[in-house]
Amino acid sequence: MRQVTLTSPGGLDNLKMVEAEKPTPKSDQVVVRVVASSLNYHDLLVALGQIQTEDGRVVLSDCAGEIVAVGDAVTRWKVGDTVISCCYPNWIEGPPQYQLLSFIGDHEDGYSTEYMAISERSITRTPKGWTMAEAATLPCAGLTAWRALVDLGNLQTGETVLVQGTGGVSIFALQLAKSMGAKVIATSSSDEKLKRLQDLGADEVINYKDEPQWGKAVLAKTGGLGVDHVVEVGGGGTFGESVRAVKLGGHIALIGVLSGPAVSEIILPRIFMKQIRLSGIAMANQQSQLAMLTYLDSTDIRPIISDTFDLSELAAAFQHQIDNKHFGKISISIDQD
Repeated sequence: MRQVTLTSPGGLDNLKMVEAEKPTPKSDQVVVRVVASSLNYHDLLVALGQIQTEDGRVVLSDCAGEIVAVGDAVTRWKVGDTVISCCYPNWIEGPPQYQLLSFIGDHEDGYSTEYMAISERSITRTPKGWTMAEAATLPCAGLTAWRALVDLGNLQTGETVLVQGTGGVSIFALQLAKSMGAKVIATSSSDEKLKRLQDLGADEVINYKDEPQWGKAVLAKTGGLGVDHVVEVGGGGTFGESVRAVKLGGHIALIGVLSGPAVSEIILPRIFMKQIRLSGIAMANQQSQLAMLTYLDSTDIRPIISDTFDLSELAAAFQHQIDNKHFGKISISIDQD
């Protein structure tokens, strides 16, 4: 079977296509024929060697596929079932614990492979009516947006959500927020992408290249109140404006570091005087994923996939991500047919 591994110390030139033996399941495992994956910023950091992993690691944390074999003790699944991955295969329920947070495609081998043997407890069903490529966008980006707005944000109808940019998490957050009756303000440096965000339902848009202090623009668009929720994916370069943009008692979900991991100016007085709630978000447990799937079954939400690459083109797909040429998700096709 085909498999892409990462040779230490990382870098796109160190992603190598290799031939590997098709796995057989242990008694409590299933074998998944991996049909599709999708790229996340975490995957990119692993590929570039900025997140250290073992030499020869099989990368990618998202998967949608079909079960083709089951171990003799498996009770949850049968051959032919379609499933998606869980980024934390051991975090089933409850609060996070260090011993549960072993990450697929980082601490453990991931899904840049045609077949994967994995515990029957480490996967969930796919949403009803979704294609494999669509379903493969959910385990990281979809679940992160869900945790930010629902699990920890307790999003309510009529509230206002700020999303940053046009990556997978931000697009999912926009779609979820609109489906729940919230208003959305979206930022981007591209007028073309801002138009597409409006087409997806964004109520207000801001070009942060034209308005570097976009937090002030958010305040102006909300009558000086600010937004209820900020889905903060930018990191160090955007956090200050997020603090400015959020309302008194509002919520900032800290998710990404696209503009850098360090905040150049700590504005602690503004944070505590505004009584802001800060949530660190790194996906969620399996029970949260199941709740998200149940909700999605009741909606017409579908992910935005702007580009598709074959597994053999994985390095090119990552370069496309680096060049910020995508809108929404980049899909990786692994289907052998």
